[in-house]
Amino acid sequence: VMVTALDQAEDRVNGLEAGADDFLTKPVNDLALVTRVKSLVRLKMLTDELRLRAATGQEINAQDMLSGVARTDTPKARAMVVDDRPSSYERIEKFLSAEHSVTLVSDPREALLKAADEDFDVCMISMSLVDFDPLRLCSQLKSLEKARILPLIVISELEQEEKVMRALEMGVNDYIRRPLDRNELLARVRTQVKRKRYNMELRKSVEQTLEMAVSDSLTGLHNRRYLDNHLPEMVEKAVGRNSPLSLIMCDIDHFKAVNDTFGHDIGDEVICEFTKRLCKNIRGIDLACRYGGEEFVVVMPDTDTALAEIVAERIRTEVAHHPFVVAEGREQLSVTVSMGIASMTDAGDTPGKLIKRADVALYNAKRGGRNTVTVEAA
Repeated sequence: VMVTALDQAEDRVNGLEAGADDFLTKPVNDLALVTRVKSLVRLKMLTDELRLRAATGQEINAQDMLSGVARTDTPKARAMVVDDRPSSYERIEKFLSAEHSVTLVSDPREALLKAADEDFDVCMISMSLVDFDPLRLCSQLKSLEKARILPLIVISELEQEEKVMRALEMGVNDYIRRPLDRNELLARVRTQVKRKRYNMELRKSVEQTLEMAVSDSLTGLHNRRYLDNHLPEMVEKAVGRNSPLSLIMCDIDHFKAVNDTFGHDIGDEVICEFTKRLCKNIRGIDLACRYGGEEFVVVMPDTDTALAEIVAERIRTEVAHHPFVVAEGREQLSVTVSMGIASMTDAGDTPGKLIKRADVALYNAKRGGRNTVTVEAA
């Protein structure tokens, strides 16, 4: 982040095009500085996590990916602009259309549908929407699975600083103020598009190159061997940042009875369906592994015990309240899951201790009647 007394639009553009992720002009508003840095830290954490996973898989060349993103022959980025004032969105389209494919949306509800159905590289949202709260729209977009890593840029008026701060706090990636400068707008969009494509390349490469040695062939999740190699790195990073880390251990209840009654093929279907429901309820930065048989582990960086308990309860509810449809629709099985949670307690905590405490919490959940979430004893 560049901090300078230069305040001309050309200076901002030069800074961004030179490689800066953001540009603040003195005197710097303290809250603006803090929230901008928080937004960039969130993005870097995701990139670091994906790099770490790639290194663990040992089958990736990050430099090749960086070169691929920087190529000039890549297709035009798809930008969605959500604005209900023609005079405003026509100007934005004019600025962006030279470099990007622009989709204009005047109804915010339609924007949610488009984000769920189509692939965009960046989304720009006016903070002056007439009949819809732009902050609510940002929150709803961030909650969509498909739009989870879609960069959001809000367009604000000078007097809307408080709204901008709230938007950045909830995960919006960047903002730009009116009156819009064409070059600054293009530079900010360019930065966000590059980051999005880089992250997508990392995800794609990790998915394609992780071998069976670190993957479970049935579910596609990482296996116990991968967890054993990767968890120490995650613990070390949490200690270094003095940030929380939680681990959830899951066990499908009475799974042996499913195999004995319906056969191992149906048991495999139950495992796969549970995997889908598990992954649907965790973040991309979380690490889900098949620990063995019907046991699963989820490692959640930057997550304290209270938040981990909320996530675990959501997974438990998702499993218990909706029967598993198997055997090509001929059977519906009621399935439940027991879960134990452990969180890092201090800098001296180790991966082995963390797993052991989660295992004890899981044992207590099963002993307490199953289909429940239990947190490690204090």
